[in-house]
Amino acid sequence: MTTINKQWRLKARPVGEPSAETWDYTETEIPTITDGQLLIRVDYISIDPAMRGWLNDAKSYIAPVQIGEVMRAGTVGEVIESKHEKFAVGDYVAGHDGVQSYAVSDGTGLHKVDPNLAPLPYYLGVLGMPGMTGYFGLLKTGQPKAGETVVVSGAAGAVGSLVGQIAKIKGCRVVGIAGGSEKCKFLVDELGFDATIDYKNEDVKKALKKTCPNGVDVYFDNVGGDILNDVLTQINLRARIVICGAISQYNNTTAVKGPSNYLSLLVNRARMEGIVVFDNIKEYPIAMKEIAGWIQSGDIKVKDHIVEGIETFPETLMMLFNGENFGKLVLKVEE
Repeated sequence: MTTINKQWRLKARPVGEPSAETWDYTETEIPTITDGQLLIRVDYISIDPAMRGWLNDAKSYIAPVQIGEVMRAGTVGEVIESKHEKFAVGDYVAGHDGVQSYAVSDGTGLHKVDPNLAPLPYYLGVLGMPGMTGYFGLLKTGQPKAGETVVVSGAAGAVGSLVGQIAKIKGCRVVGIAGGSEKCKFLVDELGFDATIDYKNEDVKKALKKTCPNGVDVYFDNVGGDILNDVLTQINLRARIVICGAISQYNNTTAVKGPSNYLSLLVNRARMEGIVVFDNIKEYPIAMKEIAGWIQSGDIKVKDHIVEGIETFPETLMMLFNGENFGKLVLKVEE
């Protein structure tokens, strides 16, 4: 076991895209624990679009990461030392212990996971925050009905790929918006989407008319910007627009571009509503059990994109905003 704790801390708040000046990389001794604490060797770190929002000093659903703090991130790892009555050495736990190779915890926000039931990265993806986001965002906020048309952007990412598959399970026609022919082919051939739109090589508005001849009943939005505007021109009466994220806008140096076609909501008596996954935390066990069942039955397929080496964190994070990740992006701490 290495005796070095590698950490990435917030050095300066970025304007636009995070850069080398945003981060401070440090190596320190592994921390010691006191009564009521446990020491976790972090094995995998979740890389999520929400991390960009956590860097802004602005009011949000969660407090921003402070200058000098270890960067917030979802994690999964093994308990290697414990003075906590509820956790033993050898337990595997998931939580939000940040971009570091070792973490001290008092147990708050941790839950045990079983590496024999699912690979550890699954607990950061399909059985973690992205999975819960897709599940509750679609089923509780989007409320899809069999026979309806569901469109999802960022469809090849961790949330979007699950949303599309759950919508298929519920009997919907599913159209995914993704970047590149490889991703689009994967969505149809492997995940069972009915159609796709390659936003990098197609006119999205025209493609929506072609792939959604009966209009759009549910739109699960992960990207915002022009694509949101394009979908709003195709929505049906009483459509539901689920606002999960707006990755196209996160690194803007100017004002966020809002939906100029919002009057379509009025004309169609439609609803646009945000989803913050933490609102559903009490129901996580129900969602995890159902998703695990779908994985076991083969109704849901999982694709993880794992990058090795905690030293690569700044570049790995930027893969999200460049559309380079294919599936759930996870950082494996040790190469």
